[in-house]
Amino acid sequence: MKRNAISELIKWKNDPERKPLIIRGARQVGKTWLMKEFGQTCYENFAYFNFDEEDELKSIFETNKNPQRIIELLSLIAGEKILPGETLIIFDEIQECPEALNTLKYFKEKANDYHVIAAGSLLGTLLAQPKSYPVGMVNLLNLYPLYFDEFLEATDPALFVYYESIQKGQVIEEIFHNRLLEGYNNYLIIGGMPECVVSWVNHKDPAAVSRIQRELVEIYENDFSKHNGKVNSGRILMVFRSIVSQLAKSNEKFIYGAVRQGGRARDFEEAIEWLVSAGILNRICNVSKMEHPLSAFDKLDQFKLFLFDTGLLKHMAGIDNGAILLKSNYQFKGPLTENYVLQQLRGQFEVEPRYYSDKSGEIDFVLQRGIEIIPVEAKGGEDKSAPSFKRYIAQHHPEHAIRFSKRGYRKDGEITSIPLYLARKTKELL
Repeated sequence: MKRNAISELIKWKNDPERKPLIIRGARQVGKTWLMKEFGQTCYENFAYFNFDEEDELKSIFETNKNPQRIIELLSLIAGEKILPGETLIIFDEIQECPEALNTLKYFKEKANDYHVIAAGSLLGTLLAQPKSYPVGMVNLLNLYPLYFDEFLEATDPALFVYYESIQKGQVIEEIFHNRLLEGYNNYLIIGGMPECVVSWVNHKDPAAVSRIQRELVEIYENDFSKHNGKVNSGRILMVFRSIVSQLAKSNEKFIYGAVRQGGRARDFEEAIEWLVSAGILNRICNVSKMEHPLSAFDKLDQFKLFLFDTGLLKHMAGIDNGAILLKSNYQFKGPLTENYVLQQLRGQFEVEPRYYSDKSGEIDFVLQRGIEIIPVEAKGGEDKSAPSFKRYIAQHHPEHAIRFSKRGYRKDGEITSIPLYLARKTKELL
């Protein structure tokens, strides 16, 4: 499979200001594969070290701070000389060795001609505590499950070529529109977890994909119980398991009392923070005003939580594949669609998406591009009703307003109607 992040890694490799790179992302999103693929395709060779599998590695970092000495010892372990700029040094599961994480700053200060890349599961939770890693001495890259375009390239390369060619204002022929919608429906079912996508490409067996999704959910839940930090693992599990019912409410705003009767912010906010840092949940804030800069208007106590992968959310909600494929108006269609749209919008704009909600109604997403504020409506079908969205447009006449749905790509008055399968191209279609 090809991952878009490879181009980010190549930019990093060629950057004269390069620092050691840390890849953050939930477990099983493909960090190890990506690092090895990058080492294989863009370097003479790579030296791979896994702190979870090789306990004795830790002693090197516990007793040495000098990067030159560390390189000598790692060369001995790897069985070949590690050369600056030619060998990619990969540290995997680096959260198992905080000393190695700290050593990255010495590489930046004293041996920056060596190319070092590191990753680990639950690394985000560690990086959320600034004391535990070299702030300002590393570059960071977030890795998410496969986006829709990556999924399409893996599952239908010929259709992906057409998708790639779609430009602003282009007419999309009905035959391609229907095929891309089919690809979108498949993505809702399979999601972007690499193991699920590979299984689908190789076997086209939905039952096998479902089994992998169940195992992945179990892996995450086991991770919570193994977590023995200061955040209560039982509460992490309760928040995680409440996501489907939180999103199924008519107002998807996160309610602490829906996790546990009488639950309050102070009971669960650390657990939420942990899940967001671990890359498992995406949090978006309500804003009191749809004005630039959005972050100035965050209502920090009003937010929605979505799952980092739409396929896993579909599995956890127990939605039958037939409901998605047969176009029926099934329960949970709205939240699943919003989860998908947020997943595709992540990382496209400098400022993370928000949403807007007051007594008169709600706007699903609010985007900021430069000083421009863009209202976004996400519809799971071809339905056009969205009173709050239309009211906002009538009152404010924004330069752009976007409606994602299963309708074709066209301009409807002041609204740009973008098919759901093009959500990943939002920025270039504006």
